[in-house]
Amino acid sequence: MSGQRASATRGSKPLALIVEDETRMRKFLSLALLAQGYGVVEAVSGREGLLQAAARTPAFILLDLGLPDLDGVEVIKQLRDWTATPIIVVSARGQERKKVEALDAGANDYLTRPFGSTELMTRLRVALKHAAPATPEATNAVVTVGKLRIDLMRRLVFVGDSEVHLTPTEYKLFALLMKHSDKVLTQRQLLDHVWGPGHEEDKQSLRGCLMQLRRKLETNPAHPRYLVTEAGVGYRIKDPGDVSA
Repeated sequence: MSGQRASATRGSKPLALIVEDETRMRKFLSLALLAQGYGVVEAVSGREGLLQAAARTPAFILLDLGLPDLDGVEVIKQLRDWTATPIIVVSARGQERKKVEALDAGANDYLTRPFGSTELMTRLRVALKHAAPATPEATNAVVTVGKLRIDLMRRLVFVGDSEVHLTPTEYKLFALLMKHSDKVLTQRQLLDHVWGPGHEEDKQSLRGCLMQLRRKLETNPAHPRYLVTEAGVGYRIKDPGDVSA
């Protein structure tokens, strides 16, 4: 099977994405899933897997860590920027450290080779059972608020049709606000997510980052229309055209 080709069934079960560069393992996984009525889409590299995940919105992903272009842990991190789709790692790497890294990055489960189809299906059923319900925030790779737009999969930011270049910290803060548009996020929430534990009181860094974002994204940074302050609480992204906001 080619990594570019998708296989489908007439069954009612959902679509699976297999991200695996080893032909024999990819074939084993595909046949096991097809036998249970799942549809299958295949990718042979991390970048192709990310593109297929955005284009096909699979119900779950089987992911190898040893990919030819991107490390599987990095693929998990990029997926978790915009989707809550269950991810089960299937890898020959049995080291405890790699398991921890994959799970910390957002994988739902980890299977170490060799394993059989019965164990695979059991782990899969558990992952799907405990998967978070799909929400627009969790499944939409592009978020638009007024003239602001962020492509979470490609990590691109636009004001209207013009691309805006952000630093990694600015992007992380802006992405978090956009994914929760029109919801107030507290200063502590923002600091913990963007700067990490131990920085909950570093309000100066947060204010400085917000100031830079307003300079890049607002027409009048002194009177922001999108990145608004909720006095004494935190910040939110607001659509200035929404009169109900």
